[in-house]
Amino acid sequence: MEITPSSLPWKSIYKILTGSVLPRPIGWISTLNMDGRPNLAPFSFFNVVCANPPTVLFCPMIRSINAEPKDSLNNVRATGEFVVNIFGEELVNEMNATSVEAPPEWNEFEITGLETAPSLTVSPPRVRKAPIHFECKLNQIVEINREPGGGFVVIGTVIHIHVDEKVLQGADKINLSALRPVGRLVGNYYTRVTDLFEMERPKPEIQEREK
Repeated sequence: MEITPSSLPWKSIYKILTGSVLPRPIGWISTLNMDGRPNLAPFSFFNVVCANPPTVLFCPMIRSINAEPKDSLNNVRATGEFVVNIFGEELVNEMNATSVEAPPEWNEFEITGLETAPSLTVSPPRVRKAPIHFECKLNQIVEINREPGGGFVVIGTVIHIHVDEKVLQGADKINLSALRPVGRLVGNYYTRVTDLFEMERPKPEIQEREK
């Protein structure tokens, strides 16, 4: 079957994309609005951009329910700050609860009973029980489309990192068995990282630049 995206409803294209690009990492994004009210929401359109400077992105789509932007986007646009909370299997129920489409006055920390922890360099709070946090300053927001099914790319520079020692190996390696990461699949499906295998990368065929 050959598909021209414009020939199908965007919701069908969404199903094909999210059923093909997987598993996807989940960024649990905490923000504050201008009144200081916290918001917490998971995004599976999330990833690392680069390490110098350390940069991450998440992509809030326009809500299909009311064609409005997500609260996370509005808050980042207003304050220029957000926190990425990296979590493991022990917090999947709380993460799922914060995916609810709710009005801006809701506080997802309160409705889930999640305890906050203060950040060191930005205003939004962290999820205390999450073992890794990236405190971020906004780099830029790229608008793709303001219609339902469209969205934005929010790019942030990581200015501070918290890593719980229980998931840290040495100075700079994350222990996967301790973190127990969870990935997003399609529909209501998620996946655990339980079946690992290792492969060596091919050696580079280009000359290393002199330092």
